Amino acid sequence: MHEAAPTRRTFTVASYNIHKGVGTDRRRDPGRILNVLNEVGADVVCLQEADLRFGTRASVLPRFMIESHTDYVPVPLDVQHDSMGWHGNAILVRQGIAVEHHDIIHIPCLEPRGVVTATLGLGDAGLTVFGMHLDLSGLWRVRQARAIATLADAARSARPTVLMGDLNEWRAAAGCFREFGRHFALLDPGPSFPSRRPLGRLDRILHCERLRVEDCGVHRSALAAAASDHLPVWARFAPA
Repeated sequence: MHEAAPTRRTFTVASYNIHKGVGTDRRRDPGRILNVLNEVGADVVCLQEADLRFGTRASVLPRFMIESHTDYVPVPLDVQHDSMGWHGNAILVRQGIAVEHHDIIHIPCLEPRGVVTATLGLGDAGLTVFGMHLDLSGLWRVRQARAIATLADAARSARPTVLMGDLNEWRAAAGCFREFGRHFALLDPGPSFPSRRPLGRLDRILHCERLRVEDCGVHRSALAAAASDHLPVWARFAPA
């Protein structure tokens, strides 16, 4: 647990598929990923592909590097000893933000998939965050979105709620968007994949009616274009 941060009227969240730390030059460089996170400067970050896929599924970003190179700490998901995430999904919070609750969620899947969630002492009324990486199959994405949206809808009755991650959706009006759209507003920060010449709007952020979006976008820099095959997306919120 961390001491509660002072209440603030606005906060920034970000989502970033870090491609297991492997950049467009095919080098695995966790320090480069951390430098991109410092460029973005969000209060809360949901990561995808944050763990290696095989073996012990060790974290791509060693905890000592996170804490020595950034102002972030990982939300402790308590899954595997060497992992930071759950099926590659992880949450980082800026030091001083209280983590009041955290959990992992099993969802219907064809490939190994999961969702991570945390309740944070951030904003006027606290914040619940869901981080996800949806399936490549459209049918399974719809099933996953339905399950996640149902859980997040229950969470928003208690506090403001944000969902974010790599939805793996190329279409503008897909079934998974319809499922989420029953309860949440879907932001379109812009194209974020592939990082050098982004075309796909795969990385998305969603929010409930208790939050007002002040701005959102894709973080573009020379470093971000090299660090992963995705660019980070971000959104700044205030109470509605």
